Amino acid sequence: MKERILEYMAVLSLRGDLKSPIICLYGPPGVGKTSLGKSIAEAMKRKYVRISLGGMHDESEIRGHRRTYVGAMPGRIIKAIQKAGSSNPVFILDEIDKVTQNTINGDPSSALLEVLDPEQNSAFHDNYLDVDYDLSKVLFIATANDLNTIPRPLLDRMEIIEVSGYITEEKIEIAKRHLIPKEKENTGLLKEKRLAFNKSAIEKIIEQYTRESGVRQLEKQINKALRKLAFAKAKDLVLPYEKITPNEIEGLLGKPPFYRDIYQGNDYAGVVTGLAWTSVGGEILFIETSLSKGKGSKLTLTGNLGDVMKESAVLALEYIKAHANTLSIDYRIFDNWNIHIHVPEGATPKDGPSAGITIATSIASALTQRKVRKNTAMTGEITLRGKVLPVGGIKEKILAAKRAGITDIIMCRDNKKDIDEIPEVYLQGVNFHYVENVQDVWDFALTQEKVKNPVTFDIEEEKKKG
Repeated sequence: MKERILEYMAVLSLRGDLKSPIICLYGPPGVGKTSLGKSIAEAMKRKYVRISLGGMHDESEIRGHRRTYVGAMPGRIIKAIQKAGSSNPVFILDEIDKVTQNTINGDPSSALLEVLDPEQNSAFHDNYLDVDYDLSKVLFIATANDLNTIPRPLLDRMEIIEVSGYITEEKIEIAKRHLIPKEKENTGLLKEKRLAFNKSAIEKIIEQYTRESGVRQLEKQINKALRKLAFAKAKDLVLPYEKITPNEIEGLLGKPPFYRDIYQGNDYAGVVTGLAWTSVGGEILFIETSLSKGKGSKLTLTGNLGDVMKESAVLALEYIKAHANTLSIDYRIFDNWNIHIHVPEGATPKDGPSAGITIATSIASALTQRKVRKNTAMTGEITLRGKVLPVGGIKEKILAAKRAGITDIIMCRDNKKDIDEIPEVYLQGVNFHYVENVQDVWDFALTQEKVKNPVTFDIEEEKKKG
């Protein structure tokens, strides 16, 4: 985002005059989209104006009323320019995805098409002014949480820039540099120069007291901790302590509501560690496969899975059935044993194709009773012919794996380009194994060692009984 603004300023300085771009920042709540707009205005030494479009339902709020109406006035665009007192302010259009559509008072999102089109906005027509006004020098920055609710023609006119969520390391720096000094001032503790949170205390708040992409809840939790200390100081006229460590956090904020999964070992057949991307960062998830005697050919899937993930499980099982010989599996197992796949935390919805190779390895481990390699996690989509396809969210997944104590990560060879873009500091302590098909995954992930008390598949005995 900063790079894009610097490019714009460079072109502006070389050319002297330029139609301003229309930029749309989108990302989860609390990542600083609106604050970024404010900072851009400060850096460019331009006036800053902001209008919130959330819930706007009347076209005349954009274009103004005709003067024949009682109480007629200009639209909010012209009003904001009047308020700025400048023809080239930085103009924030907040929550552009929450403009109400299909209302009886015209469609405000359609009225925005003229405002946000660099070809048209040099002659923006406001009904109240009744003369064309040049908006081409205004730097419009729209913000949105969800692109799906923005009409396609409007989306087409804007340059989309994703403001992704912050990783733990970034949140720690934001807390140190911005949030803690700000909240110390808000709680009247600015004079307490020695009062400080140590790094592990901030990390504990991030990991165990918040679950978000942005830093809004983190700011609230820091405020809550400092309020408690302000109360203690007001009561006893002295702070109980000046160094806030993880031990003090629980006393200030109560018991942690969230926890991160940690690696659980490889003592069970059919339990494999996968990596998942969520809107609040990376997570590790466990995929469990269990076998039970029965009529066979029955696959049960539980754990609140979406359609894509269910299809990945069906794909993985069909691939294993077709290649049972490579795993030395007796194909008659499928006629006498039912397969059940479960992904824990059953109340959390899970979807996406990136657990394909994890599910395939889980089923293979359950059917062979072989142990999965220690401290290994994997992510990748699977095809019916066993090819491994690349997936997204690699940076977040790697950091989740590191937090959980994973040392080896298996992923598609095509994901190497994502690894090359990640700073070296985030990659330390993790080895990457690039694969092209499921056989490569099994060669690395499945050891020759069997688990304790393995299930025995007495196929011949079953036949005799039959």
